Amino acid sequence: MFAAAVVFSIFVNLLMLTGPLFMLQIYDRVLSSRSEETLVALFVLVAGLYFLMALLDYARGRVMARVGARIQTSLEVEVFDATLKRANNPKENVMSANALRDLDAVQSFYSSPGLLALMDIPWTPVFLAAIFIFHPTLGWLAVIGGGFLIVLTIVNQLLTYRKTREAQISSESAHSLAAEARAGNEVIRSQGMRGHVVERWIEGRSKALAQSMFANDWTGSFSSLIKAARLFLQSAMLALGAYLVLQGEMTAGAMIAGSILLGRALAPVEQIMGQWPALQRARAGRKALRVLLKATPKEEKRTALPVPVAKLEISGLTVFPPGGKKPTLRGLSFVLAPGQVLGVIGRSGSGKSTLARALLGLWAPASGEVRL
Repeated sequence: MFAAAVVFSIFVNLLMLTGPLFMLQIYDRVLSSRSEETLVALFVLVAGLYFLMALLDYARGRVMARVGARIQTSLEVEVFDATLKRANNPKENVMSANALRDLDAVQSFYSSPGLLALMDIPWTPVFLAAIFIFHPTLGWLAVIGGGFLIVLTIVNQLLTYRKTREAQISSESAHSLAAEARAGNEVIRSQGMRGHVVERWIEGRSKALAQSMFANDWTGSFSSLIKAARLFLQSAMLALGAYLVLQGEMTAGAMIAGSILLGRALAPVEQIMGQWPALQRARAGRKALRVLLKATPKEEKRTALPVPVAKLEISGLTVFPPGGKKPTLRGLSFVLAPGQVLGVIGRSGSGKSTLARALLGLWAPASGEVRL
């Protein structure tokens, strides 16, 4: 499906030449010959080509939206299962809680204009090279201007990626805290902790908002600069083209066509800047999903066992809590025959809950055996 969208993009970008070629024919053929028949024939041809371009552009957008849907469908069960497995580790709680949001961000980007602009970027050098056909001087102006915009895009990436990622992490932490507060609402209210919880949430949200504003300010400044630079380059192209027309080195049609081609060549760069937050969000989400799924391998098939006879054997059991560096249980051994009862007592943090989780298979032992 992705390959089909690339093929559609090839023809969409070839059809982008319709406007410059039409303008070239109008100025250099129709106006000079004053032929109304030629004008009508060209207009009908151009209308058909633009209709075909719209159809192909719509098709590739729908195809890429379905590519994103397939990616989400193929990964959502595995990602959801991984979030359940990693939720016990406090160090990975935020990452696992936001994994489904990361998957949504990746899926949304596939149906956004940003990805289509990325597919159009390889055609920018082609359009710039086409300007050389009209006149080498125009071509060099287009290359220098296009290179300047690309450099601005790279600088924006270097300056904003880290801040954008930090803002996303802070925002996700605040959302996670809010979810935990809603789940423990009764405990918070009964302990008189609501004010302190609200203060912690506001602190997290304020930090995320400040980081987000900083990143948006930089991205917005670069986006505005690129937009203004593109419009200036088109005006500069017209001015230089007019000078070359006055010198008799090119025609008026070539002047207009060159300006249109330059605008088309630089349009994907401007579109990408407009979609930059979504692009960075999808990129960060893809990276986070890769880390999560790599850290959560699929479980092997369990060995088929006979029906248990209510005999519990614990041998040399050592258990580390998720993310912990010290074992809560070490070298524990005991046997319970059918009908026997064992009471486990001890102070808080001595390992009672850890033993219960190990017996249920919720926490895997670092060493030893649990047999039922």
